[in-house]
Amino acid sequence: MLQIFLIIHDTIVLIFSFFLTASRVMDIRDESSVYPAELSSVLDPPACSTIIDALDSDSVLLGCVTIENGELVSLRAPKDSSTMKNCERGIGQSVHKFTFTRIFGHETSQAEFFEGTMKEVVNSFSDGQNGLVFTYGVTNAGKTFTIQGTPKDGGILPRSLDVIFSHMKGRQYRRMNLKPYLSNDIMKLEAAQVKQEESMKASLLSSLKEDGMKSVPSSSNLKQSMSTSCESISNDGSVCGSLECEDGDAVQFSAWVAFFEIYNEYVYDLLDQFPSSKNQKRPALKICDDQSGNSYVKDLKWINIASTEEACKILQFGNKNRSLASTRMNQQSSRSHSIFTVRLLKLTADDDPRVLTVSEMSLCDLAGSERCNKTQTVGDRLKEAGNINNSLLILGKCIGALKQSQNPKKASYVPFRESKLTRLFQPFFCGKGKACMIVNINQCASTYDETLHVMKFSAVAKQVVQSIQPRNFEFMGPRMVGKDGKVITEIDPNISVEELLSDDEDEELDVTMNPEDLLKKIEEVREKLLAERQSKLVLELQIRKEMGEAMYQQMVDLDETWSKRFEDLKETHEEQLESRLEMYKKAIKNHAYRQAMDELEENYVPLDEFQAEQEKVEEKEQRIQELEIALGLRNPSGEEETSQGALEALTKRCQDKEKVIATLKAQVQGIKEEASLTAMKLNEENQFLKQHLKIKEQEVKGLQSLAERAIQLEASVTELQAEVDQSRKLLSSVEVCEPKPKKGLFSNIRNTMGGTPKRMASKTQEKPEEVSATSRKRPLLSRK
Repeated sequence: MLQIFLIIHDTIVLIFSFFLTASRVMDIRDESSVYPAELSSVLDPPACSTIIDALDSDSVLLGCVTIENGELVSLRAPKDSSTMKNCERGIGQSVHKFTFTRIFGHETSQAEFFEGTMKEVVNSFSDGQNGLVFTYGVTNAGKTFTIQGTPKDGGILPRSLDVIFSHMKGRQYRRMNLKPYLSNDIMKLEAAQVKQEESMKASLLSSLKEDGMKSVPSSSNLKQSMSTSCESISNDGSVCGSLECEDGDAVQFSAWVAFFEIYNEYVYDLLDQFPSSKNQKRPALKICDDQSGNSYVKDLKWINIASTEEACKILQFGNKNRSLASTRMNQQSSRSHSIFTVRLLKLTADDDPRVLTVSEMSLCDLAGSERCNKTQTVGDRLKEAGNINNSLLILGKCIGALKQSQNPKKASYVPFRESKLTRLFQPFFCGKGKACMIVNINQCASTYDETLHVMKFSAVAKQVVQSIQPRNFEFMGPRMVGKDGKVITEIDPNISVEELLSDDEDEELDVTMNPEDLLKKIEEVREKLLAERQSKLVLELQIRKEMGEAMYQQMVDLDETWSKRFEDLKETHEEQLESRLEMYKKAIKNHAYRQAMDELEENYVPLDEFQAEQEKVEEKEQRIQELEIALGLRNPSGEEETSQGALEALTKRCQDKEKVIATLKAQVQGIKEEASLTAMKLNEENQFLKQHLKIKEQEVKGLQSLAERAIQLEASVTELQAEVDQSRKLLSSVEVCEPKPKKGLFSNIRNTMGGTPKRMASKTQEKPEEVSATSRKRPLLSRK
């Protein structure tokens, strides 16, 4: 079960402790700040009143939290809280009770708290087990104070470091050629790399010393007070003496520390020099996974430490680069999750030591959850609060999913990768280390609702059962890698089997076997290993062959699938093109129809106008017919019995006249036929009627000219008739028996008859082109 400890801070004590933390940080950041001369004294009235006013002193109500016993605590909602208002409306309850592993009141000292919480974790860490300790609570609840404490009275972090170095006393590996690498491996450094590590450490400590020398004289007590704190812890025999050192002198230890923060979901190394210019940005680090799936921070600086004093200095240097800001609830509020990690390398006591185990202990100071309407955060502070609350929300989701996954029927996905914080915590929650949660609360009524939420979250976390994964027989310790990151496969023949096995495996070995039996056992194991390797190689070849065949078949299937899809796509495109072509044809047809209709509307002639024009044409045709009838009634038809020659001449002349009339009738008939054809086309070509009316008028004029010509012909016929009558009179006066030569008269008649047709023919030939042209233009007249 996940261990959860609850520590309750009294409001005034909480403000005092955070005032000290803020002063310590201000001493590092601001050269003009002055550290309090007497840290154990109470706050001066002006300072205390200033901070209480910032927190709204009317909202302080002692008695919201009641400790029933060492494991049970009850919370009673104040009258102005949202919980009480909901309770008055019948929603929820006003009193809540929660159970913890152990509860500490505000009167608990740092030493008592460390003894009750961190003793077991540090002991397991010294024995090679990984550990995680993180503080959880609302803003201004005392989390940073719990982790780091004050220079006079250190928190769990400096006390843990002092206990670790007390455990390492006399067995410390002084060289820096073995450095942590990735999550659980060790990198063997060369001489140049070792010098680089030493210079980096010296530069870091010297920069901190220079900053301390530039400060005011009163701040020089900081180093002494921190070292005094560490010495006071080392003198506490109850703590250090409780750790049993079972390793003896056969092993030695090397301690490395790293300090980083998660700010706005970016990982920053706090041991890097902070950029002097505002335009420069801190380089963000990446979180990666090794071959075993363990998360680690890439390119993180690891510093080798030889004493608690050096560790405290490194902690002080990292605090100088932490992201802090002032809010309404806290003068120096942590705006990021800071993680201080210690890795302990357990080595063999040889000149060229081998790493037996690598254990890691991380102490995480989580930023507090907050409500923006209470902290009055805007701009960057508001963005920071959003990222803090989001990462804590994902942490709650992960713990809730872990609790639910304990029931196999309700197993659910744990969203470790949704946040950088939970991704780093994943190995500890999955059984690769021991996790410990410290819940910090205060008794301020203004933050009761947030405190209740923290308590409910801790109640869920307490139900998570941790199962530490045991190391199996195949576990042979961390890997050793070179400067290029490749594993060093050389094995020292002097290494015994006992040193390669873990403590749990040592208990299971048969130590009664003599060396000869051990050698035989080793040979048997070696033969089995070779046989197993050969079988695995054959199996690998078979698997590769099967995978190749499967891949080839997959490629063939994929090719067929894509070919089929290509054909289907081709048919689809052809159908789309055909449908689009039909659509275009239909659109063109509709466009042509609309254009024709538009032209028809533009050239449309009303029916009344067409009928009026047709009546005019009929009238003109009627007139032409009357003229033709008149001409036909006056044709000569008589024969002169008195003079056969004159009769023949007159008959011939009449026939000629009739031919002329027939020709005229034929022309009129052609005009009528053309007019009938034109009348049939009028229904289709009515848009040209207005233009054709002009042509009709010209034809009427032509007909009038023909009528005039007919009148002229009629006059000629009248003249001929008169001549015929005159000839008859002359014939009647001549005696039949004695015919007299009348050459002059008959010659005149003959000349007259011969000249008239010629004149008529010539006159007739003058008009055929005009008549035919007129008839071709508009044959509108018809003969009835």
